[in-house]
Amino acid sequence: MPSIRTQIGEPYAAKKMIHVLRQLARSRRGATAVEYGLILSLVVLTMIAALQGLASTTTGMWNNVSDKVQNSH
Repeated sequence: MPSIRTQIGEPYAAKKMIHVLRQLARSRRGATAVEYGLILSLVVLTMIAALQGLASTTTGMWNNVSDKVQNSH
């Protein structure tokens, strides 16, 4: 059974959270933070794609070197 303190605190916490979310929605700083987050995510996804391409190219190069070393004996 929940205590009285928990029952009293939950509505207050919900109201506080709604208040904070409304302030964030009205704030230009919140919108700017979201925009920066989206830009950062696009940069990270681009970096991951580029690194995957580089990794496959490098792996192919080293496999080629390995094959040539094994065939030279």
